[in-house]
Amino acid sequence: MIVPKNILFVDDEPNILAGLKRMLRSMRAEMSFYFAENSTEAQQYLAENAIDIVVADMRMPGMDGASLLAFIQKHYPQITRIMLTGHADDESVLRTVEVAHQFLTKPIEANTLKQTLQRSAALQDMMNSKALKSLVAGLGTLPSLPETYAKLEKQLRQPDCCLADVADIIEKDLAMSAKILQLVNSAFFGLYTHVDSPARAVNLLGLDTIKSLVLGLGIFAEMPVKSGPVFKVTELWHHSMMTAAFARAIASSASDSNDLAEQAFISGLLHDVGKLLLFANKQDAYEQAILQAREKKCPLQDEEQTLFGACHGEVGAYLIGLWGLPGPVVEGLMFHHRLHHYPEPGLCPALIVHIADVLYYQLEKQQDSPPALAYSTIKQAGLSDHLDQWTDICAEILARGEKDG
Repeated sequence: MIVPKNILFVDDEPNILAGLKRMLRSMRAEMSFYFAENSTEAQQYLAENAIDIVVADMRMPGMDGASLLAFIQKHYPQITRIMLTGHADDESVLRTVEVAHQFLTKPIEANTLKQTLQRSAALQDMMNSKALKSLVAGLGTLPSLPETYAKLEKQLRQPDCCLADVADIIEKDLAMSAKILQLVNSAFFGLYTHVDSPARAVNLLGLDTIKSLVLGLGIFAEMPVKSGPVFKVTELWHHSMMTAAFARAIASSASDSNDLAEQAFISGLLHDVGKLLLFANKQDAYEQAILQAREKKCPLQDEEQTLFGACHGEVGAYLIGLWGLPGPVVEGLMFHHRLHHYPEPGLCPALIVHIADVLYYQLEKQQDSPPALAYSTIKQAGLSDHLDQWTDICAEILARGEKDG
């Protein structure tokens, strides 16, 4: 049963709140709305009501929006945090980068606000585990490999720092890519378009902004734990990069759509980000899940579901959905292991990433129980005749990658 969501708006301008009330009148049957004129009043609402989503203005007397969202992140991590501001160019807004899931700008169109709230509400229903929901929603960033983090910092401090080199480093790190895509896809930087390529995102943000975000604010974090005896972080990175390359190649061979190719690429790059999140926060338990899956010769996602109440696909999809990445990318993470739940799958990121993921394990032959190819679904989509061609393409990419590595 889907429970109606409670949404809290915080803004010190009564006229803005009155406008929001009128704008959202048609949604009262599916959501309950609360309105606070300052952070003190908002904290009282939070203490007395089960709030699901907070939409806060940045500039308010006393505790401003950034401080309020930081307070919510600490004390109510399960709440979705959205910044709504008319001062997107103000340096103070940069303080919200690690505490806001999404950014909206004033004046906001009614449809944009309604769609944002509906999507955020749907994501709240996606995750059944309250503990994991709090863990994921409370995150401000994801951990990167220390050597990658150090390489980026060194590059940014060079007098002749090149944006192309910075983009190349970020695109090879799934944690950095996810964070950069979160920012560039928001209204925060005024781009108002979906961007699915980490390299393009870096170019759109520009070198000065990247330096401010990385060197000034430290939006990327080093991996808090090292690879364990069972889970190898470097292997996850290699698998993610290869799956992304496979997915882009498969999409390009089957369609002329650049959007599909980029969505497939980023879905492939991030498809296992849930594993990274679970391992970084629950290392011993996650390695136990891997060992049990090997012992039982069952898919890892089955053991994840048993131990954590959600599999890595759901965890990753929940995070990047909170961060506002495009729907097809979120679906690529959510359904790449369970296409049987996907409505009428065709040539979409979910199907492409599934194929790319399975082909990687088939070609590498490194996993005891590699995921099974959803052949019946692929046949239903009319794509089974392409499998041999895609296998050859991916084998060539893998060979080149191993040679270059």
